[in-house]
Amino acid sequence: MQLGLFTPVFGKLSLDAMLVELKRYPQIRMLEIGTGGWPGTSHIDVDGLLANRHFAREYLEKLSDAGLSISALSCHGNPLHPQGYIATRDDTTFRRTVRLAELLKVPVVITFSGCPGGSPKDSTPNWITAAWPPEYAESLAWQWEERLFPYWSEAAAFANSCGVKVALEAHPGFCVYNTQTLLRLRSVAGPSLGINLDPSHLWWQGMDIPQVISELGDAIFHVHAKDVFLNPPQIAKNGVLDTTGYQHMRQRSWSFRSVGWGHDALAWKTIVSSLRLSGYDYVMSIEHEDALASIDEGLSSAVNFLSNFLLQEPPVEAWWT
Repeated sequence: MQLGLFTPVFGKLSLDAMLVELKRYPQIRMLEIGTGGWPGTSHIDVDGLLANRHFAREYLEKLSDAGLSISALSCHGNPLHPQGYIATRDDTTFRRTVRLAELLKVPVVITFSGCPGGSPKDSTPNWITAAWPPEYAESLAWQWEERLFPYWSEAAAFANSCGVKVALEAHPGFCVYNTQTLLRLRSVAGPSLGINLDPSHLWWQGMDIPQVISELGDAIFHVHAKDVFLNPPQIAKNGVLDTTGYQHMRQRSWSFRSVGWGHDALAWKTIVSSLRLSGYDYVMSIEHEDALASIDEGLSSAVNFLSNFLLQEPPVEAWWT
């Protein structure tokens, strides 16, 4: 299993400047690169590479010369947004990302499932978390039957026709946020749709990550390495559903942390072992969103922590050789 990095942490740097910075972290072998949506496009020219295969080859050669390859392209967005122009924008970004993944021979595109409104009249996404009162159950059925199933059946088929797998990041706020919802959508959209497993979004909901991995099996296409700190006094008072701003960490029930600062080495070793038992042996992509650590502190900590028990293999051979 290789160690990777989700590159928005260096979003203020150019590609060349980021590659210089990454020399400080030689254990990182793969990059997950944003192509639009919330990750942005700091380190790739999507239009330019799609328009010119020669530029695409030069881009991959630059990464290869730095000892790196691409694990996934990420375009986290909401292609089911009830406002049509947002849905169209994010769907277009997704499809261009899939086309770019096909060109670059990147096997995985990561995004969110999306979240529509609660009815055709809504203009704001509606994440439904309860089956009662009855109108919630009715809205939930409408979301899945009229929006999620039709969209992702077609979108996953499109990606599959390009030789690309879609990894949805199970994330609260969107319709796919846990094991059950991912598998429900996959049962209709097909096996080319799976998960980008990010433990940080699952732990605070109360899930046991090895159990999740066992249940998901070959639906795991990509993995994020990000931790979460659970704040017992706040949870005891308020539970885990928390809309307190991320900047108010003392008042929150949970907060994102660098790997090892929320759960200990045994927890992460168990995750790695569970992934291997499930047949996953691809990448753990570090995502740094720790407000208590600088970029260097957070990355150095995560890299050193994970390097203790990840056995890395040589990079995949370049397609142009």
